[in-house]
Parts: sequence; C-alpha cells; structure tokens
Amino acid sequence: MDVDRFARSFQTDALTRVAVVGHVEWVEFARVDRVPAPGEIVHASETWQEPAGGGAVAAVQLTRLAGECLFLTALGDDELGHRALRGLEQLGVRVEAVWRPEPQRRAFVYVDAAAERTITVIGGRMGPHGADELPWSELADADAVYFTAGDTGALRAARAARQLVATTRANDVLIPAQVQLDVLVRSARDPDEHYVELEPRPQFVAETDGATGGSLLAADGTDARWDAAPPPGPPVDAYGAGDSFAAGLTYGLAQGLPPLEAVEVGARCGAACLTGRGPYGAQLRL
Repeated sequence: MDVDRFARSFQTDALTRVAVVGHVEWVEFARVDRVPAPGEIVHASETWQEPAGGGAVAAVQLTRLAGECLFLTALGDDELGHRALRGLEQLGVRVEAVWRPEPQRRAFVYVDAAAERTITVIGGRMGPHGADELPWSELADADAVYFTAGDTGALRAARAARQLVATTRANDVLIPAQVQLDVLVRSARDPDEHYVELEPRPQFVAETDGATGGSLLAADGTDARWDAAPPPGPPVDAYGAGDSFAAGLTYGLAQGLPPLEAVEVGARCGAACLTGRGPYGAQLRL
C-alpha cells in the first residue's frame, strides 16, 4: 500500500473504538552483540525495563492509531504488576485490570546486533476471566477487539465486537471456546504459533513470514499474499513487531478496510516497530 492510499484509508470524522483482551509481561531488555553460547558470559551495552507482552504492545499501538484503546487484563498484585499498570497508563492506554495473588509474569529479552530478540518468559500467562468484574459490556460497542489471553468467558465477551482478531498463542482457549473469529494471526516461522483447525473455521488466517510478507488464507479458498512493508529506517529491535502487526490489522478492520488492506496496515506497523528501541520506540502514529 503506497503512502497516499494508506493515509486515505482511514476515517477522520468518527471515533474508532478498539480494545484488547489479553496479558502483560514485565520485561527486562539487554542489548548484546550476540546471545551467549552455553557457559559463555556476554556484556550488555544497554538495559531497560518496561511493561510489554503481546496484549500490552498491541494496546499501545492501537492507542497510537485510534487515539484510545480499552485494555482488559489481569495483573499480579505485587510491585511489578502495579508498575506495569502505571507504565501502560503513562503510555496512554485505558487499562481495566483485575488483580491476581500470583506474581506478575516477567520476561528477559536479549536484543542482538542483528536486531533479533530472544525471549525467556518467567511465570504463566495471566489473562482476564469472563466472571471478573470488568467492563465487558463495552466490547459490544467496539469496532474491533484483539484477543491474546483470557478464559472462554472472556473470549465470548470479546465476540460481541464487530470484528474479532486473535493470536494462535491463545489456542488453549480458542479450541474449546468454539467462537467464530474474523481473523486468526500467526507467524509462519514461530513453532509456538502453529495452526490447528478451529471450529468454526476463522474467516481468515493471516500468516506473517518476515521480510517476504505473508499469506492471507480465506475460509472460502480465495487466498492472497501481501508484501512486506519497507522499514522507515535501519532495524534496531524486533521485539513487538509481530504484536504491532496484529494491532495494525485490528485497526484496519475497525476502520472497515477489507482484510487484505488491513494486513497491509499491519505490515506498516510491524515495519515501523522494528526501527525503534523496545516495542514502543517507533510504533506507527497516524
């Protein structure tokens, strides 16, 4: 999608209502020349910490596209959980959270000289439940919702939105819930995001494939491919690029774009994210 057509794709006369139902990780980043081999010691040239994880990254990207985003989540009732809430609110996200007694999920991320990220996750994925006292009824007014974590009740509440996008990393919920998805997002290169047959079948499956672009697989067999968007600068950090893609896709659908144009919006968001430090340093803003 060229720049002019990209700019013309979006409405400016009405608020686009978007939301994320998902998880948060408190992430510590370390920039290194290379990931250490077994037994090796490497020195970090830079370190930082911030709230991230798939749900959080998508919520911030959607906030920067739509002006606001409702994020329904669950956080650990400890120091890191409360820091995560404050950090996301400072990034402009409207966070509605339920507090859990277990420790906040964390992650450690190496970012190497090739801008690739290597992630170690500490703790289980923590998502909201449909029985939690959260403003679930607001999702019925949403133009699109992106789902990364929660129980079957949370997923069914998210289905009240006009468009529902989910990640295959939530397969443990998607399979038993049997909820119709508009788009299922997965990475063709990530073994943890393998595709399994869902019932009912998603209307579309968006498979990202790095620098080659990706494939949009349609339930009616009218598959298509999209080209990767060129990064607006040199690659710096791949962390959050996939989550920013999913957020851009969700926003495109919320705007009423056809799925193939919506994935092109996602591709631009992913490419922009790649050029900044951490997930938020260069996310696309309209």
